[in-house]
Amino acid sequence: MKIVSWNINSLRRRQDRLFSWLEATRPDIVCLQETKCRDDQFPELALQAIGYHSAYHGEKSYNGVAILAKTELRDVRPSLCDEVIDPQARVIAATIDHVRVFSIYAPNGQAVGSPAYGYKLTWYRRLRDCLSKEKSAALVVCGDFNVAPEDIDVYAPDLWRGAIMCSEDERRAFRELYELDLRDTLRLHHRESGLFSWWDYQMRAFEKNRGLRIDAILASESLAQRCIDAGIDREMRKGKEPSDHAPVWAEFKD
Repeated sequence: MKIVSWNINSLRRRQDRLFSWLEATRPDIVCLQETKCRDDQFPELALQAIGYHSAYHGEKSYNGVAILAKTELRDVRPSLCDEVIDPQARVIAATIDHVRVFSIYAPNGQAVGSPAYGYKLTWYRRLRDCLSKEKSAALVVCGDFNVAPEDIDVYAPDLWRGAIMCSEDERRAFRELYELDLRDTLRLHHRESGLFSWWDYQMRAFEKNRGLRIDAILASESLAQRCIDAGIDREMRKGKEPSDHAPVWAEFKD
């Protein structure tokens, strides 16, 4: 079973890229973030035509998440489990075969100490609380976490230390997800630095590999023990009008 997470940074703008990539690679499950399209604009029927079921939760111009799978999606929930009314489309969950899958797009936070930063930390607490209530032993949380968990996930740690996506409060919020017996699948197989999933469009950041690893696939312990490989598809950051994120992936044995 191969699971991929990709912040596509506008599905409508990069739909052709998505479809050609799906047909070439055929992953079992794909979690998308920043789809930036309303639900009535989501290409559900076109995806069905190439063999993918889908569940999606979007809004106009911003945010938006989706899950694609070769098999039927059940128990779809387009929100966190609490009663908080949140107009931002940042979470969708579904059960695929025996696996409970979350596609999440965490808030950016804008600047440390800002109201958006406070919203981000609160959102992380809500996410953790809801994940703690999930009863499935096979749980996968995929997405753009908008946190570089460690210094090795940053091209210039001294420059970024304390800044947005690298502040200690954000990193602590991310690490608290590990307390739910979730494991970072990439770090099960790779401990080296220089592995990034996001690069700014400006100043040739991608060519110089000046990036951050802010996208991840977290798996519950039972699944993590079956994770045979994980990586980042840098090739999808190349070419004409790419997303500023590359897909991240993890593969699990049956």
